[in-house]
Parts: sequence; C-alpha cells; structure tokens
Amino acid sequence: MTQDVERPLTEAQQGHRHLERLVMLSDGVFAIAITLSAIEIKPETGGEGSLWQAWSLPLLVYFLSFFLIGLIWLVHRRIMAWLSHIDGPGTLINMVLLSLVALVPVVVRFALTYPQREGAFLVYALGFSVLYLGLAVLWGYLAFVARLAVHASRSAALQLLAKLCFAVAVFLGVAMFQLGWMVGAVLCVLLALPLRWLAWRHGREAATGS
Repeated sequence: MTQDVERPLTEAQQGHRHLERLVMLSDGVFAIAITLSAIEIKPETGGEGSLWQAWSLPLLVYFLSFFLIGLIWLVHRRIMAWLSHIDGPGTLINMVLLSLVALVPVVVRFALTYPQREGAFLVYALGFSVLYLGLAVLWGYLAFVARLAVHASRSAALQLLAKLCFAVAVFLGVAMFQLGWMVGAVLCVLLALPLRWLAWRHGREAATGS
C-alpha cells in the first residue's frame, strides 16, 4: 500500500494562511481599541454643571472615536479582502498600524481628561492623522510595491490611496488649526481638495471599468 504523503505548502499557500491569522489578530485589536475607548467615559457628575454638561463631551469624543476607528477597520477589511496572500514586509507594516490603533484609547483618555488644555484635541487630530497615514502606507506597499492586491483594479487601488491621503491632509489641517498655524491649515486644505478630486476621478474609472 502506498501512504499518502502530505505535500509541502507553497509560498502562496503559506502566505494565505498568514493572511487569515493576520486578519484575526487585526479584528481583535480593533475590537479592543473600541471597547477601551468606551471605558474611558468617566463624566464628572459631582460638580456644579448639569448632567448634560457632564456627559456631552465624553459621549461626543467616544462616538466620534468609534466612528473613526470603524472607518479605519472597514478600509482595513476591504484591503485584506483584495489580497491573495501577505508577505513579510506587509505583515510588519500591518503590525505597526495595529500598534497605532491600540494607542487610540490613550489619545481618547487624554482628550477627555484635559479637554480645556491647549493641545488636547491637537493630540487627537494628530493621532488619527498618523493612523490614516499608516493605513495609506500599508495600502501603497501592498497594492503598488508588492502587488498583492490581485482582486483590485488599478483605478480602485488609486481611488483608495487618494481617499486615505485626503483623510491624512484633513486631520493634519485640523492639527495645524489647533496649533494656530493658519498657513499650514490652509496648505493642508489646498492639498486635500485635489486628493478628493483624484479619488472621485479614479472612482468613476473603476465604476466604468476603464
């Protein structure tokens, strides 16, 4: 009788397994970041202010953070769905991105603990600017350097990259405004507008299949 010999996995098969594990880890980090952001809601109800004054800012920061983290997770899920497998550098960039996601509760805590301090929302805006930059770097590498996004057209890849760079410019502009650097804020806006136009243009190309 002949015995079945298990064939060694190819590099692509190994990369696909690594991708599955990476997606599981990423989903867990995003879920923990959202959960810990909710734990940071600790309104001060013992002061002279009303209940609305005590709860409004913490809830606003929490739901805004939930929305922004959710958007990043949706884009990340879309990126992972477009991949056939993952390589070493892509895994490393993704791990750096996850380390930034895990820091979001710290940024939320700072914004809620020192809401009146100059720079509280500067840190918040810079934090999400860096997050979207990390996501843009990840997508830029996977789609245009390693060429692992086999299920995405070039137009769709460029549209997503333009959208991510647009988000970076917007949050950086908010940070510049918080610093009082109006020239920098205006420059970020001027950079964001053509990026949004490029995203729209490549989106139309992707929709028409050109």
